[in-house]
Amino acid sequence: MRSTRTIDISTGLFVLLGFAAILFMVTQITNRGYSLKSDSYRLTASFENIGGLKTGAPVSMAGVTIGRVEDIQYDMKLYKAIVTMRISDKYRAIPNDSDASIYTAGLLGGQYIGLTPGGSDVPYKDGEQVIMANDAIVLESLISKYLFNSAATKPGASTPAPAPAAQE
Repeated sequence: MRSTRTIDISTGLFVLLGFAAILFMVTQITNRGYSLKSDSYRLTASFENIGGLKTGAPVSMAGVTIGRVEDIQYDMKLYKAIVTMRISDKYRAIPNDSDASIYTAGLLGGQYIGLTPGGSDVPYKDGEQVIMANDAIVLESLISKYLFNSAATKPGASTPAPAPAAQE
C-alpha cells in the first residue's frame, strides 16, 4: 500500500514538473515583453504573401531583434498585405535601399521579418516604405510545384502531339 502511494505522488510531481516546463517554454518562445512604444520609428513594407506572420513578430537584422511588427493590413487597391514595423531609435541608420524578407524561425517556429542592409548612405525616415520585400515561403506551394513539375517530366507523361506539317 505504501509503495503505491509513493509511486502516485512521484508520478503526480513528474507531471506537474512537465507542465511547469511547458509553461516556461511557452513564455520564452512568445517573448512579448519587448516594447517599442517610445523612442522608435515606423517602416512599412508590402508583401503578396505573409504566410503566418503575426502582429508582435520580431524584426531583425543579422539575427539581432531591432523591432516588432506593429500592424498588418490588407490593401484592396494593391491586393497586398501592408506590414507596419516599429523599429527602435537605436537603429536609425538603416540604409534606405535595404530589403525585407519573411523568414521562419526554425522548423516549427513562428515567422519574423529580416532586414538586409543595402549600400546607401541615406537612412530610412519615419513612415517610409521598404521597397524591396520578399514574400514568405509557403511550404505547401513548394511541394505542389515540385510534385507537378516532376509529374510533367516523367517518361510517359502526356504531352501535346506536334501539329501536322502543312501540305504543299
